[in-house]
Amino acid sequence: MWLPNAYTFAPSAVTVFLAATATKVAVYILLRFTFSVFQPAFLFEVNTLEYIILPFAIVAMFAASFIAIFQNDFKRMLAYSSIAQIGYMLLGISLLTETGLTAAIAHLFNHGITKAVLFMGVGALVLKTGGSFYNRIEGMGKIMPWTSAAIVIGGLSLIGVPGTAGFISKWLLVEASIEKGWWPVSVLIVLSSLLAVIYVWRVIETLYLKAPEGPVLQKAAPLSMLIPLWIAALACIWFGFATDITLSASRSAAQGLLAGTAGMM
Repeated sequence: MWLPNAYTFAPSAVTVFLAATATKVAVYILLRFTFSVFQPAFLFEVNTLEYIILPFAIVAMFAASFIAIFQNDFKRMLAYSSIAQIGYMLLGISLLTETGLTAAIAHLFNHGITKAVLFMGVGALVLKTGGSFYNRIEGMGKIMPWTSAAIVIGGLSLIGVPGTAGFISKWLLVEASIEKGWWPVSVLIVLSSLLAVIYVWRVIETLYLKAPEGPVLQKAAPLSMLIPLWIAALACIWFGFATDITLSASRSAAQGLLAGTAGMM
């Protein structure tokens, strides 16, 4: 409940760090406590993950995505989207398999760079228009082409389009659920990803298919904002193709987490 307000009202520079790093710390802590401190050899913890965390993860994936669709504030939409993405990570952890943990850890990283792009893009738009509401950023696709193009790349990664960082971790999550024999869960993953198409399309429509409301004050964001924005945007594409880097590191981490539970479960 705190996250949408924190993301919406915090300064854009602060929101970038919150979205890219801070919210992922909770997932990291959960991983360390679950597999290093408690260890899921205990039946109670296995049941907790499967019967409590897993359903809540699926609820987050759909409920937060539905709420995001109806938002009129770009920042607030991204905040609810982050809740849905945390649902994907919790889902991967709940599978309690190497592939599921690999997907969760990879998605933790991929979502971090994706949200960094989007919130930096929002920051540039706020500098230009004075706000992040959709009616304030209408038509900015033509006025701020570099900023808007980076936002589109981030949006595609958020959906999980092939060739972006967000695709590989979602694909691995689908693979993990099928491997576990939970094919209905894999269908839910795909369906929830389709909801992301709707709210990302609303942003693209606002940027490119509508005319600006008021007078234009400047033509583009400063280079000091565009350079880090495009570094992160290109990283979304780079890690969409160079998947061995993230997947090998994520798989090693998953194997290390599960090593302490081997032969105990």
